[in-house]
Amino acid sequence: MVTVFDGHNDTLLKLELAGRRGTPFDFTVENGADLDIDLPRALESGFGGGFFAMFSPKTDGKLDADFDPGDPTHFEPVSQARALEITLAMFARMRRLARGHAAQLALTRSTAEIRAAMAAGRIAILPHIEGAECIDPDLAILEVLHAAGLRSLGLVWSRPNIFGHGAPMNAQPDLDPGEGLTDAGRALVRACNELGVMIDLSHLTERGFWDVAEISQRPLVATHSNIHAISPSARNLTDDQLLAVAETGGVVGLNFNCSFLRPDCADDTDVPITLMLRHIDHMLEILGEEGVALGSDYDGCLLPAEIKDVTGLPRLIAGMRLAGYGEALITKICRENWLSVLDRTGI
Repeated sequence: MVTVFDGHNDTLLKLELAGRRGTPFDFTVENGADLDIDLPRALESGFGGGFFAMFSPKTDGKLDADFDPGDPTHFEPVSQARALEITLAMFARMRRLARGHAAQLALTRSTAEIRAAMAAGRIAILPHIEGAECIDPDLAILEVLHAAGLRSLGLVWSRPNIFGHGAPMNAQPDLDPGEGLTDAGRALVRACNELGVMIDLSHLTERGFWDVAEISQRPLVATHSNIHAISPSARNLTDDQLLAVAETGGVVGLNFNCSFLRPDCADDTDVPITLMLRHIDHMLEILGEEGVALGSDYDGCLLPAEIKDVTGLPRLIAGMRLAGYGEALITKICRENWLSVLDRTGI
């Protein structure tokens, strides 16, 4: 079985919100429809670890356990106090989960630790923050979170914050470049470069992407984005952006979200694995074999019916084999390309 290191999931948020609702999920037992990833199905499916995201939902100052990503209020700005509170709660939950199940889970801070964990049959958790609302303008919180293990940061989600602007999630055949980074965002990019925190370009506007490309001295990375030429969502990347990623030795992770895969950008689970492979083929053409990875967005998106949950990974890999991908290329896409770019980022 091929071991997968995945570029993005929102499982921590689901666990945190269920706990606040008073109906907690036990990650160590099979949860069926409640979670896309849990420990038994992850181990069964070759899920060896990945970037575990911490995202702060909009709550209008309240602790809202019923997050609906389709609610337009969630695209409004979120206060730093609210974002920091829930980020710290998810960080603590992640640490306690790993500590309480150390034989099966490992909280990792480096590529070497990821490799060691997976070699021992443990799921490697790499902390990631999706949207930097929890970080203050002076970047003191960034220093603290880095010391706690943060190794990857998405500057924005699909909404504005003090660092930049997020791309909407609607179809845009003629991509609106939007607004770019603020001065605080440029300072955050430089600080992440200095600390060795990977910058995630997913969710940034096109203009924000080019701002990062101009400033950053590290490989350009989009953990969970697809091909605009195939699915013209504003969340997807143009060929010019893919070329820029390739020029820096960066990586793009395939997002499994239906509306970012389908040519009509519809929320429809009728998405064959062959369409997912069409996106990968396009990525391979521009990024090369070292630039393509997986960024599923498990527990944060509408998944294709053929994928369903983490147990769909072997079906995707089987599709790669049927399409003529060799085992070496499959291993690169499923695991090695993420680990290589983390090395090149200094992690």
